Amino acid sequence: MLRSLCGVKPAPFDYIAPARLDDALEVLAERRGAARPLAGGQSLVPLLALRMARFDLLVDLGKLTMLSGVTRDGDELVIGAMTTQAQIATDPLVLRHAPLLAAATRHIGHFQIRNRGTIGGSLAHADPTAEYPAVALALDAEVELRSREGGRRLAAGDLVVGPYVAALAPDELLVSVRIPIRPGRRGWAIEEIARRPGDFALVGGTATLALADDDAIADARVVLFGVGTKAIRLPNLEAELTGLRGLPDALGDSCRRAAAELRPPTDAQASGEYRRRVAGPLVARLLARALDRAREPSEADR
Repeated sequence: MLRSLCGVKPAPFDYIAPARLDDALEVLAERRGAARPLAGGQSLVPLLALRMARFDLLVDLGKLTMLSGVTRDGDELVIGAMTTQAQIATDPLVLRHAPLLAAATRHIGHFQIRNRGTIGGSLAHADPTAEYPAVALALDAEVELRSREGGRRLAAGDLVVGPYVAALAPDELLVSVRIPIRPGRRGWAIEEIARRPGDFALVGGTATLALADDDAIADARVVLFGVGTKAIRLPNLEAELTGLRGLPDALGDSCRRAAAELRPPTDAQASGEYRRRVAGPLVARLLARALDRAREPSEADR
């Protein structure tokens, strides 16, 4: 282990970079609560530098190459937790089976951040303004968690407990993300409102629609981020859309009613009222774009 010097901004900490997953899990178990995994470091390192967080030991996961990459396992897309955001944005399997995830990646910071940031790090960080937790919720993803004692799977919607708090035990690692591969006519959209490109979203949202053979909406998912303590689904709006052949003429009114139920935060960037006001029109745009994509002929039809 190496001892960080007090001449740098972070508080002193020990550092280890295991090359085996079992070794990392062993260290987390032995130093339970005093150790913190370090993935891409794009969120944790600034917090350490500002002394907003401090840990006795950082367990760098950078050498765990077995946690990186995208594969298909039956009807699931499996993404290793250490897969970088840049990899996800261009991976052929992601582009084919989870294009919403690839599109969301382009909204994350800047290319330097995406070159280092990882999907596991982003999900475990549980930032309420982040894209990946919202997309994982919209796509019904599950995460695989591992500790020295064994593994478990957890729905993405249950992973985030609150702002920057994930349902991970101190000795657990998020090792992969599993996204269902669903055939059929499906469309998606993502949009966010930010002060500048690369900034955190003031309000963001995703929408997915699945169409039945008769063109009726068989499934609708609408998820907003930046408007609460974590990504938020709009179940009443989803239920209102399900079964319709197309979007209702009064879609704008329905979206505004759904947004009126939100209780977004007020901060130095925007007021809660502003966030609520822009959320309704944003959702309407998302649904229109998702429906257009769902109606596009598939590659097999061309």
